[in-house]
Amino acid sequence: MGLRKRFFAATYDRQMAKAERDGLGAVRERLLAAAKGDVLEIGAGTGSNLARYGDAVTSLTVTEPDPHMLRRLEQKVGEQRPATTVVDATAENLPFPDDRFDVVVSTLVLCGVDDQAKALAEAQRVLRPGGRLLFMEHVRAMDDDKRARSQDRMNWLNRAVVGCDCNRDTAAAIRASGFSLESLEHGTMPHAPKFVQPMIHGRATAP
Repeated sequence: MGLRKRFFAATYDRQMAKAERDGLGAVRERLLAAAKGDVLEIGAGTGSNLARYGDAVTSLTVTEPDPHMLRRLEQKVGEQRPATTVVDATAENLPFPDDRFDVVVSTLVLCGVDDQAKALAEAQRVLRPGGRLLFMEHVRAMDDDKRARSQDRMNWLNRAVVGCDCNRDTAAAIRASGFSLESLEHGTMPHAPKFVQPMIHGRATAP
């Protein structure tokens, strides 16, 4: 397991380069244009979003629990956004007080957390009333039963290779956690296997 995670962290940026170039990066840009004030990004990985935060962000805190990803994240923070606070923490146990942030960002994270409901509850807890969750996630196909069944069959492989589930209904989980969806767009993950292609991105508001 440790060797797989080390390899995944070392090759992640190269693996994602084509997808970022051919559409994923543009989705990140549009999504993060709404980030402002005190921002928390959970599961920041190798720091793919760092350069995309604008001047409206007054403070940026990023969390990452995987030590191999964390080392690369810290290096990229030093190169691209030195004022960023980096914290070793899981999405399910955020070491921050209630009502601390204006925005929580989750990109390709809620597919892999151990407890999605708890991660969303934590995001809601640390958001100020009316704060926003900005999300971009690959999800279960909602309008294609054949593809959804394929995702169910292939999920064991996806979890073994990249450590996440490809068949979670994350939009439903966001609603169930108490967030109000402001916007929800469906898309396709570029250069991904068919069972990983369905994705969503959008904004949700905390109570």
